[in-house]
Amino acid sequence: MSIQRNPTRPVTIGSITIGDGNPIAVQSMTATKTQDVDATVAQAEALRERGAGVVRIAVDSAKDAEALAEIRKRTTANLAVDLQENFRLAELVAPHVDKIRYNPGHLYHHGRDMTWQDKVRYLIDLAGTNGCAVRIGVNCGSVDPAKKEKYAADDSITPMLESAFEHCELVDSLGFHQFVVSLKDSDPTKVVEVNRRFAEQRPDVPLHLGVTEAGMPPEGIIKTRIAFEQLIGKGIGDTVRVSLTLPNPRKPEEIDAGREIVDDVYAGRVRSVVRFDDTKLNIISCPSCSRVENEAFVDLAANVKEMTEYAKDFAITIAVMGCRVNGPGETDDADLGLWCGPAKVNLKKGEEALGAFSYDEILPKLKAELDALIAEKTGSAAGV
Repeated sequence: MSIQRNPTRPVTIGSITIGDGNPIAVQSMTATKTQDVDATVAQAEALRERGAGVVRIAVDSAKDAEALAEIRKRTTANLAVDLQENFRLAELVAPHVDKIRYNPGHLYHHGRDMTWQDKVRYLIDLAGTNGCAVRIGVNCGSVDPAKKEKYAADDSITPMLESAFEHCELVDSLGFHQFVVSLKDSDPTKVVEVNRRFAEQRPDVPLHLGVTEAGMPPEGIIKTRIAFEQLIGKGIGDTVRVSLTLPNPRKPEEIDAGREIVDDVYAGRVRSVVRFDDTKLNIISCPSCSRVENEAFVDLAANVKEMTEYAKDFAITIAVMGCRVNGPGETDDADLGLWCGPAKVNLKKGEEALGAFSYDEILPKLKAELDALIAEKTGSAAGV
């Protein structure tokens, strides 16, 4: 298949350059605890050896940053750091990574005495000084609250775009151009739409593609493939990640899936006749990563999938999130949501909190709510 790539500018991330017609890089994220240096190094190396162009690591504390410095010494992977809420940690991690990722919607949690513009200037200054690339990562579940308030509740795309454009404009004005943007949603149709609209207005900015909380294979790969085929086939996308809920030893499967999708698109082996069916049960679950506070989350996601098989023909979305960072916000749009803490799983119906239950208690509680929801929708019970 002949693909005319968007004329994005080049961005260097460690030993690779993306954009400007360079090969699409596939990346993943470590799922080990960052402070477990041996395990994190082993996983970073496993991902690199499988073909990861970039390996992302979460840093949420000064101790994480200290561990990252040691990890850097022991792996040749191109490392990106995921700062989440604590933007000030950039000072500790920038010397040890090749790329810094920040989320515009998370710049409001710390340093309330600073404007978001000053926080971005701080991050960009550190990135420039240390030779780091930057990713402006906009997620559907954690959009800048000031942007969400301006638009209808069912319009999640416009706030994401406005936030991305605003941050690009500021970063450009600082004379820094080593940045990429990502705009992610758990719905592949929205991923296609938001990235298409961004690329129309900013074809110069490299895009990192991903369907967030894609879930477990094979469904998570199918959702991601649908989005990637439609975007890469139109020349949109410079790096990709397939975000799957997997046990730690299987994380390199994300690289395999990403490389296969990219290769298939270029070879014309596309499957876009398979559409994301929004008339059926949809289970979204975040990729297993180092922010997960209880590894029982991965088994729970699989158990939810198995338990809810009887409801497969109902248009209901269930979200299973593994941590406090993405859990509260990114379950809001689901009919039923679970976000997992160290000992308890928080159950939600839309934005309404229904309580916190142990991992042993949660499945019966979820089933009761699912049955009630099915009865609301149909006026009758679901069955088993």
